[in-house]
Amino acid sequence: MTNELLNSQPHIPMEKSVFQPKYAGFWVRLWAFLIDLLLVTSISGIFVKPIFRLLDVAISKPFAFLFSPYKVAALLLLLLYFILMTKWAGQTVGKMILGIRVVKLNGQKLDWSTVLFREGIGRFISQMLWIPYLLVLFTPQKSALHDLFADTTVIHERVYEKKIVQKQNSTEQHQLQEDPTV
Repeated sequence: MTNELLNSQPHIPMEKSVFQPKYAGFWVRLWAFLIDLLLVTSISGIFVKPIFRLLDVAISKPFAFLFSPYKVAALLLLLLYFILMTKWAGQTVGKMILGIRVVKLNGQKLDWSTVLFREGIGRFISQMLWIPYLLVLFTPQKSALHDLFADTTVIHERVYEKKIVQKQNSTEQHQLQEDPTV
């Protein structure tokens, strides 16, 4: 009789879901990067450029590989900024402003090797080519090349997505519970 009652009731879909942090997409990451670039360029212009002027070192004359000593110093400042901020805070100032952060895919804390690999080697490659940043548009976890290298991703701090883990009808659920186990 219980099966007759279950069969006469309307089918109500049951679902199990979890909430996970939302991955940061291309545009929010681009704006965070532009904020960081503005900050690093300002620091470079206020502190590094005057030192080069005082030492009478040419700022625009390249010495090798089309990079001037000032450009090399600015690149080192950029890499140092991203490495230290990501390691100590898990995010740069641009990411703080926009509410996103870098996390490891396995959920562990960011360690020095991960940060150095992601922000040092990965960002250097991405800075030279710019195209690897576009991978964010096409990967499921919205990962850029330097994220793929280091098994990291960038997530929103306070925004979550609902992910459906399992979906079944209520009658299937009741039938599973009524079956005797031997």
